[in-house]
Amino acid sequence: MKKKLAALLAMTMGLSMALTACGGNSKTGTSVDLPADGAASSDTAAGDTTASDTAAGDTASSDAATGDTVSSDEKISLTVFIAASLNDAMTELSNSYMEENPNVQISLNADSSGTLMTQIEEGAPCDMFFSAGQKQMDQLEKDGLLLKATQEDALSNQVVVITWKGSGTKVTGLDTLKDASSIALADGSVPVGNYTRKALIANGTLDGSKDSSEYTTREVSDALGGVTISEQSNVSKVLQTVAEGSCEVGTTYLSDLTGYEDKVEVLERISTDLTGDITYPLACIKNPDASDAQVQAANEFETYLLSTDSGEVFEKYGFTSLWNKR
Repeated sequence: MKKKLAALLAMTMGLSMALTACGGNSKTGTSVDLPADGAASSDTAAGDTTASDTAAGDTASSDAATGDTVSSDEKISLTVFIAASLNDAMTELSNSYMEENPNVQISLNADSSGTLMTQIEEGAPCDMFFSAGQKQMDQLEKDGLLLKATQEDALSNQVVVITWKGSGTKVTGLDTLKDASSIALADGSVPVGNYTRKALIANGTLDGSKDSSEYTTREVSDALGGVTISEQSNVSKVLQTVAEGSCEVGTTYLSDLTGYEDKVEVLERISTDLTGDITYPLACIKNPDASDAQVQAANEFETYLLSTDSGEVFEKYGFTSLWNKR
């Protein structure tokens, strides 16, 4: 009898320990039935698979975060700084690119290349810079603000002397600017203003004692016999000032005249022998706030701008595509 009681007691204690061990699941707030057919093992395996899938998902997320894989649905915003003379062509090309890539939103900031360079140096958010002058791009490279191996010479242009239609001006070109009643001229920090000053050094109007960009508007006026000069901050403003008749003549780029053929006329195309080559370099900018996907998108947009099709659009607006000439 004592043996039976001892055995019964042992069985009771064993059952109690087993129940206590199962009670560990109470921390998760769930209970698990363990059927005799072994389905629990299958469920556990499924649970392991789920965990594995979760880990794989984490890995995928990690890859996306590093920019290795960019979803076409990911919304990306690019800020592109462009010389004012590029505004019409770049507006058309940006709109076309966004239609083909609806996940990319492109914002254009158009102004003189000198002003844009200063904004970039001061930390303005920028993913790409399309300059009308090499000097500004060289300075940004010196500052360490260009993404490595992204700078390309994309376009070339030509400076022209213009007047408003019907002005009756006596000016025939660069050599007779002194005969104008008034001139619209960009300042020396603006590429078209600098190129004009280079040409005036080359034809002997300015003495060439210093860098062309350093000649003030007053000094140019004095060299031209005191003619009135309206200084403008970018080439678009020069064009508008002449087109509306506020100034008799001015100097702009040939490309600026697209759409203004009925308002202004060209008096002279200034030879590059006087201005030097007028090159438009393009480069991606180091943007500390840009994601990997944003940097990749900027590179892809640059590739698009350097394509044959884009070159044809630029040429429609009066530029010469250097990329297409290679």
